[in-house]
Amino acid sequence: MVNGVAGQFAVEIKGLRKSYGKIEALRGIDLTVEKGTIFGLLGANGAGKSTMIRILVGSSNASGGEVKVLGLSPFHDSHKLRHRIGYMPQLPALYDDLSAFSNVLFFCSAHGIDNPKQRVKEVLEFTNLTARQNDAVIGFSGGMKQRLSLACALVHQPDVLFLDEPTAGVDPKLREQFWKHFRELAQQGKTIFVSTHMMDEAILCDRLAIMNQGVVLVQDTPKNIMQMGHSQVHVWSGGQEKVFAIEDYRAQLPILLREFNLDNGVSRIEIEEDTLETIVLKLLNQTKPEQSEREANHV
Repeated sequence: MVNGVAGQFAVEIKGLRKSYGKIEALRGIDLTVEKGTIFGLLGANGAGKSTMIRILVGSSNASGGEVKVLGLSPFHDSHKLRHRIGYMPQLPALYDDLSAFSNVLFFCSAHGIDNPKQRVKEVLEFTNLTARQNDAVIGFSGGMKQRLSLACALVHQPDVLFLDEPTAGVDPKLREQFWKHFRELAQQGKTIFVSTHMMDEAILCDRLAIMNQGVVLVQDTPKNIMQMGHSQVHVWSGGQEKVFAIEDYRAQLPILLREFNLDNGVSRIEIEEDTLETIVLKLLNQTKPEQSEREANHV
């Protein structure tokens, strides 16, 4: 956690449901997100991440449950929230025939920003696009369009920023820059709500919710989720290999060696720890697929 204050929530979700006909995209979601933190939503395509974000920004209505963003309903109080939240969709919503500067200026106009040209310069500098500010967006790479989308979402200095797979399709170096931006924003007191399917990004969040088939399987800090894993300890003694599965090898290995009289004659020890990916896969395997057909364009 960076600047999170206990009891002060930027997002509160209780029993959230969303259906498209017979397809249940979200099935009773409960979530809370503290202000000033980076909250990650981890799941495969079709897990329900985009559906949830669209409801949180007010572009889609829920089928049931209660949703509050900064204490307001995104759907019914959208006019009050529109200047307090930012949204970066999965696919950039930009004008290809306009320059980067003009694109951001358009969003400034939509939000009634005072001294808009100065604000455009600030967000383009923040996203490292100043050198290309006068170039038409049609010639931009995918990563540059993602950065420009982030700049557009930041023009009005929102309190909460919703990012739907913001680094999809960008190279590792650019992903690192994006997460540097997210951390800087969180340190300024902004709340970042980001969806991802990448394990190395999920581990960077302050708190994390793992989703599958419209259900949150677990939500906690990445550190605590990692503690749900186990370690495989391989011990070679007397020319034989013994394998043990233990939760905390640092605390349990000395006890294990004494119990099995392995203190003497141990020639080698190898430890294989569960990664976040293996923990997530185990969680997914523990859940029964209840819907064989889920429409990816809906969820």
